[in-house]
Amino acid sequence: MSVRTLAASKETASDGGPSPLVPKRRPFAVWFKDKGWRHVVGVATTIFAVFPLLYVLSAALDSNGTLVGSNGLFSRFDTGNFVALFSDPSRPFGRWFVNTLVVGLVTSAATVFLGAMAAYAFSRMRFKGRRMGLLTLLLLQMFPQLLAVVAIFLLLSGISQVIPALGLGSQLGLIMVYLGGALGVNTYLMYGFFNTVPQSLDEAAKIDGASHVQIFFGIILRLVTPILAVVGLLAFIGISSEFVIASVVLTDPDSQTLAVGLYSYVAQQRSENWGVFAAGAVIAALPVMALFLFLQKYIVSGLTAGSVKG
Repeated sequence: MSVRTLAASKETASDGGPSPLVPKRRPFAVWFKDKGWRHVVGVATTIFAVFPLLYVLSAALDSNGTLVGSNGLFSRFDTGNFVALFSDPSRPFGRWFVNTLVVGLVTSAATVFLGAMAAYAFSRMRFKGRRMGLLTLLLLQMFPQLLAVVAIFLLLSGISQVIPALGLGSQLGLIMVYLGGALGVNTYLMYGFFNTVPQSLDEAAKIDGASHVQIFFGIILRLVTPILAVVGLLAFIGISSEFVIASVVLTDPDSQTLAVGLYSYVAQQRSENWGVFAAGAVIAALPVMALFLFLQKYIVSGLTAGSVKG
């Protein structure tokens, strides 16, 4: 813009006319109809999601309060609930925490590995019953695993008489139950992601003499890391918060997970200890948060690519 044009603009502004350098502001009603309502919805959704978390954290930091009787958030700060959480010998919270990590990590790793192999077979190989197998995996997800609780109990009860390590009260038996319920949807999710990998890479590797095992471990797994991270994260989150099946399978207090163990603090109506329960819930959320932050860069790409069949 030249000096003469700037001078003319200043003279126009000094005479009371509109200045071309200052953009005209839209009316509030127009802005709110176009974009403003989205901010309102976003703020309301954030408050709705964050308030329960803040309330539980406030109850965990107040040893004299209760979950429903707190007059205000963070009116008092102390670590009494956390001390009581680790000082009760009849409720080994530390062992529950370790059990949850072991069951969650082992099940997540096995789910990712077995699901990846099944997805590779459905995506790269052509065999009789392939389409029917994919349809069966999809239809099985319509029935929640909760419907099979009675059958799971009877099955593990019978296995206990033959192989006690896989029966009731064993963490290995619980891991096997979790694997059976998680492979269907995870296999179908990874199958969609595997289809996005060009098959020309497989053909080039086969020309060089590579086998399916070498292609799978040397090429495919390196290219599908996002979906592996997403499946592992979703499996770990679901296992960490699962209660019904774990409460049926794990009968020994020393082998229970956090979801089952923490329930004992609020199971009896006359002796609930919501403060200690809230403290345990806060600590139980730390591994999930850590794993989520560690795998965050893979989540968006893994979910968007794996949710569409290639």
